[in-house]
Amino acid sequence: MEHHDYLIIGTGIIGLTIAMKIKEKNSKASILMIEKESEEACHSSGRNSGVLHAGFYYSADSFKAKFTVAGNNALKAYCKKKHLPINACGKLIVAMDEREIETLYELEKRGKNNGSTVEIVDEARAREIEPNVFTHKKALFSPDTASIDPKQVCTSIRHDVEKLGVQISFNTKYLSRKGQVIVTNKGDFTAGKIINCGGLYADKIAQDFGFGFKYTMIPFKGLYLQYTKNKTDVKINIYPVPNLLNPFLGVHYTIAVDQTIKIGPTAIPAFWRENYKLTSNFKFNEFLNVAFYESRLFFSNAFGFRNLAFEEMKKYYRKYFVGLAQKMVQSIDPAGFTVFSEPGIRAQLLDKTTLNLVQDFVVEGDDKSIHVLNAVSPAYTCAFPFAEFLIKEYIDK
Repeated sequence: MEHHDYLIIGTGIIGLTIAMKIKEKNSKASILMIEKESEEACHSSGRNSGVLHAGFYYSADSFKAKFTVAGNNALKAYCKKKHLPINACGKLIVAMDEREIETLYELEKRGKNNGSTVEIVDEARAREIEPNVFTHKKALFSPDTASIDPKQVCTSIRHDVEKLGVQISFNTKYLSRKGQVIVTNKGDFTAGKIINCGGLYADKIAQDFGFGFKYTMIPFKGLYLQYTKNKTDVKINIYPVPNLLNPFLGVHYTIAVDQTIKIGPTAIPAFWRENYKLTSNFKFNEFLNVAFYESRLFFSNAFGFRNLAFEEMKKYYRKYFVGLAQKMVQSIDPAGFTVFSEPGIRAQLLDKTTLNLVQDFVVEGDDKSIHVLNAVSPAYTCAFPFAEFLIKEYIDK
């Protein structure tokens, strides 16, 4: 039976950066990564917006606040070192009324507490930054927000870790565990420490090890709509003021690394974990579990879930979807939005006891296994310092 010092489940951005950071610290460490897909970053890490967040949404006591600014800098430095493209376009958060201006100041306060470069600007200054923007009196400007190609970055890190001696076994599905033995469809493996970065299935894997029982995964489907008329009508990310009570940021303009303009994402409740399209990857037991908890959320209207569900379902209607984006600019051609992106699924953790969506990253484990739960946005941005933190506080100990 093949034995390694570390076995990492999942080759998304978190798993890959943990492998890289372990090898940088201990070049002799034996690491095996297992991945059920045929290549790296097939799910959240490869299907996200590519935005490098700047760290002003998050309360100061959170992992997200602790790692976003450092992660933004680290990923930019990595991309420059590897000659990977970066679009340093920045971001404006726009207000629609006086009440939302109050939230802008709260975001500015959080950003400054977290070490983020943010600035409240008036409408005239906002128009200098992005001539097409529309806002009510004030906006929040984040010059450090940028865009990269998320799949390209993950592929680069994969090549790096392979050169460092990390073994990656693709098409290898985690099935169960027996002590420190990991059972897969390609045989059994053992390791001194098992690191679960299983994304949409991280909670299920954690529960096999005796962790994460208070949580379940509630998947949300994210779609972007691409503007194919040109790449010049909007040149900066434009976001609405968010509802700070839930983790979704609302429909916004994202400027991709190649300057492509897109709007989104949706946060449509999905019915099973990999419910990308119609009946793809359908699993009946997952459907029953998700339907049970979504029904509870719907009838209790916990955190406004019922309202959220109705609002998100309306976004399947393209005219309505585009209309939300139109409010944030002076003018845009609705007919220019023609192509939906490849859907992504947000692996959102739900606390089963409180029926609240978990806002921050969650890590559980012991001296034999570590489980990274709820690694949702901005986990991609946070990946480098988050991996270093996990090694120091959980893996080395």
